[in-house]
Amino acid sequence: MEELVIRDVDVVDGSGDPSYRADVVVDRGRIVSIVKEAADAGCQRPKARRELDAEGLVLSPGFIDMHAHSDLALLRDPDHSAKAAQGVTLEVLGQDGLSYAPVDDRTLKEVRRAIAGWNGHGDDIDFDWRTVGEYLDRLDRGIAVNAAYLIPQGTVRALVVGWEDREATPEELDRMRRLVAEGMEQGAVGMSSGLTYTPGMYAEDAELTELCRVVARYGGYYCPHHRSYGAGALEAYAEMVALTREAGCSLHLAHATMNFGVNKGRAPELLALLDEALASGADLTLDTYPYTPGSTTLAALLPSWASEGGPEEVLKRLADDDTAERIRHDLEVVGADGCHGVPVDWDTIEISGVTDPALAEYVGRRLDGWTTARRLLLADRLAPSILQHVGHEENVRQIMRHPVHTGGSDGILQGAKPHPRAYGTFPRYLGTYVRELGVLSLEECVAHLTSRPASRLRLPDRGLVKEGYRADLVLFDPETVAPGSTFENPRRLPTGIPHVLIDGEFVIEEGERTEVLAGRAVRRSPMQRNARRF
Repeated sequence: MEELVIRDVDVVDGSGDPSYRADVVVDRGRIVSIVKEAADAGCQRPKARRELDAEGLVLSPGFIDMHAHSDLALLRDPDHSAKAAQGVTLEVLGQDGLSYAPVDDRTLKEVRRAIAGWNGHGDDIDFDWRTVGEYLDRLDRGIAVNAAYLIPQGTVRALVVGWEDREATPEELDRMRRLVAEGMEQGAVGMSSGLTYTPGMYAEDAELTELCRVVARYGGYYCPHHRSYGAGALEAYAEMVALTREAGCSLHLAHATMNFGVNKGRAPELLALLDEALASGADLTLDTYPYTPGSTTLAALLPSWASEGGPEEVLKRLADDDTAERIRHDLEVVGADGCHGVPVDWDTIEISGVTDPALAEYVGRRLDGWTTARRLLLADRLAPSILQHVGHEENVRQIMRHPVHTGGSDGILQGAKPHPRAYGTFPRYLGTYVRELGVLSLEECVAHLTSRPASRLRLPDRGLVKEGYRADLVLFDPETVAPGSTFENPRRLPTGIPHVLIDGEFVIEEGERTEVLAGRAVRRSPMQRNARRF
């Protein structure tokens, strides 16, 4: 007898097709049977060792977070309800060009310092890996939800070239290409970049194109945080489209928002650019989160020249009064490349987290100027994280309607007051933008959060409620599902999601986190497309 039957549930299967009533049978981690309209058909009802009455609930595939920053959180927090309680069954890590593999001892130390605002310093983590494959093996020991990994281009550059603003030598480029190939062979799904973060931003398009050619040979995709989300945003999107077309590589645009005052009302221009590329044969997708503010580290706003050489060099420049004044001028007058070419408006910058408890009083405050920002950067050694209140609701709504759109939280779990998207992205889509505002139909929204990202990741048995597919499933109440997280209380869990299953095991049951660690690394298939060694 099978393990579980989910009885009388409304199935929204992830395809975008209309929902239907069914009994769904799960056994050994797979969906083994779907009996439509079982209660009314007069047929033999399927039986199982456990029956779950799901009257009034919707069954959908598990949600896929296409842009996550849980690289260390999955290791330090077995509970990980921030994502599990949302119905997320798979996260894509290694984002924005900076993560923890591949590394050597030097690079690991530097990267830990550079992205402490995203993930903490990692003093509580045993970094017993150096390669992509070893990191994925570490995840395979058991984590709360599944995880896929993008090779971080900035980390690769730091490992080979360092943190200098210069062109890679031919020998260095060859080594970077080998590292990307090795990471793909070890199971990465693609490569990410952070082109407003050092050292990834120091790479010219020719270098990025060569690395993307390697990714393309393995059937992966390129996920850039491109060179500007503010002034010059449309040109930056066009640059990534052209670059990946040249490389023959699939493209996924990270948190593809049109932020800052210069882009208010310009979402149609972005969508027209994407439609033109799609019509000419481009393979591209994008993700967004359903909120207006962004979130990053305070140090990310600095001009690139001030970040050259790595974290210790940044701190030296900040400590020097003359250099600090030059940084201020670039930030407040010119518009630093780290702040997307837009002069910083300090009133839009809210401190969301610090690592030094002595600085806790600043969390939740808006900055009053460069003097305070500089003091915090020095005192907390570049670690403060921020919210940046620069988004536009009309842009958010128009972009999420696009057919190649997927959901990504960009959730930073670090800090005393993180962005509520880390805990609320997926129920906010369902509760706010489906039920309350009607921006998307329920069937369309679920497709955005399930089958479309599964297709981008080229996962052959996830993203649909379909016989033979993995039983990564979410049961939610369409009338009550909602985020609990707010900007005032960002760590509240959502409501209306009573059950979440991964590989047929309940990780959320009756609204409570179980002790199950069913998540594993999701590796790209070992099948390669015209792959060759370098």
